[in-house]
Amino acid sequence: MNDEYSRQSEKTWNSIARSFDSTRHKPWDICVDFINNLPKDSIVADIGSGNGRHLIPCAKHCKKVIGIDVSDELLNIIKKKAEENNLKNVELIKADAVDIPLKNNSVDAILFVASLHNIVKRYRRIKSLEETRRILKPEGKAIISVWSRWQDKFRSDFFKKCLSPYKRKEFGDVKLVWKQHGLNVPRFYHLYSKREFINDLKKANFSIIEIKSVKISSKKYPDNYFAIVKK
Repeated sequence: MNDEYSRQSEKTWNSIARSFDSTRHKPWDICVDFINNLPKDSIVADIGSGNGRHLIPCAKHCKKVIGIDVSDELLNIIKKKAEENNLKNVELIKADAVDIPLKNNSVDAILFVASLHNIVKRYRRIKSLEETRRILKPEGKAIISVWSRWQDKFRSDFFKKCLSPYKRKEFGDVKLVWKQHGLNVPRFYHLYSKREFINDLKKANFSIIEIKSVKISSKKYPDNYFAIVKK
C-alpha cells in the first residue's frame, strides 16, 4: 500500500486496535438481519472488517467470509476470534478498500459497515464503492453504512460551518480523537448527508434497494445511514 492515505490509515488503526476492540462487542441488529437473510452458501466480503463484530456472526451463517482491512492489528484480532470460535471459513486480507485484491464478480454479498466514512477524499470513497460493486456478482447485495452529518453531536457545528466563508476541506470532514485507555489518536471521518450518500452510491452505479436513517447513539437525530444496494 503505497498510497499516503492508506499508510496513515494503517498507522491510525494499528495504534488503537486493541482499545477499539474492547469497546466494540455487540453486532448491530440491522447488520445481523442482513446476514441472516443471506443464503447459507454465500461467499461474503467484509470490507473494513475492524475487530470482526459482524464478520464472526457472518462466518457462523455463511459458507465463507473474507475480511478485508488496512490494519494488521485488527486482522490479528479477528484471526484469534475465528480460532476461538473454531471457524475454518474465514480468509483475511490486508488491503485498502480503494484497491481490493479480489476478482470481478467473486462474492455473493458484502458488508461495508462503518468504514466508508473513514476514507479520506471523495474520489477515494467513490473508488471504494466502485471496487465494492466490481467484486460483487451480478444481482449481489451489499449493506453499506456511514455516519450522519446532522446527528446530535455534530449538528450545531456543521450549521455554523455552513455559514462560514472558509471551506478549505471537503464539507463533512472532521477529526475525532480516540482517547480510550489513555490514547490520544486523531481519526478521520467524513460525515455524510443523506443526499450525498445517495449521490455517491449512484456515482458507483449501484441500484439502491433502500436507505434507512438509524439512531444508534443519538437521542434526537439519526446518527447513521444504512443502504442496501445491489449490482
